[in-house]
Amino acid sequence: MTLYALIPAAGAGTRLHGDLPKQYLLLAGKPMLWHAVNAMCVASIENVFVVLASEDKRFAQFDWSAFAGKLEPLYCGGETRRDSVYNGMVAAMAAVDADDWMLVHDAARPCLPRGDLANLIRETGDDRIGGILALPVSDTVKKARKDEAGVRRVAATEDRSQLWLAQTPQMFRFGLLMEALKQASATVTDEASAVEQMGLRPRLVTGSRVNIKVTFAEDLRLAEAMLGKK
Repeated sequence: MTLYALIPAAGAGTRLHGDLPKQYLLLAGKPMLWHAVNAMCVASIENVFVVLASEDKRFAQFDWSAFAGKLEPLYCGGETRRDSVYNGMVAAMAAVDADDWMLVHDAARPCLPRGDLANLIRETGDDRIGGILALPVSDTVKKARKDEAGVRRVAATEDRSQLWLAQTPQMFRFGLLMEALKQASATVTDEASAVEQMGLRPRLVTGSRVNIKVTFAEDLRLAEAMLGKK
């Protein structure tokens, strides 16, 4: 099977550090995006496409020579994740066939273990729909609702036995994912959601807690600690 990867990195999220987009925050001396690219640049993946904002000036300021011949930046990012992934796939159409696999990975997941990636590829490679890395929920999950005073209170306890936390990469046939994203609403937060809107049910492949998504300041410290152990 032929595999490609795509990393949407066009976001301008600056909650973590002033006016610097999250994907360019330094972890272990390199931008977060560098680590996400490094995780996907494995022998089995032909090319890694990185989708950037059209006005991105920071990408060229860093050294990407370690990924020469495999990494391809695409300056076609959109307003939402769905838009960036779809635009990137349109830009990559000349190089990718409809039956090839596309693995979409978050720029904010710099600690993806190679073993998790290998498991996803192995378990999903013969699936007719595709699959995602995910973790079964282990904590008790509460549904919240605000009362008349605006205080959040427990509205219900959910059945956690049926709940999983979606991670990335998410792996689908290029043609299927293109069609799913074309039809999907702009509010979908991951590729699996777009595929689900077609009435399909992607496979769940158990990932690991190491594959954290950097969202808050404490996540930066955790990610740096884990990268320092590699």
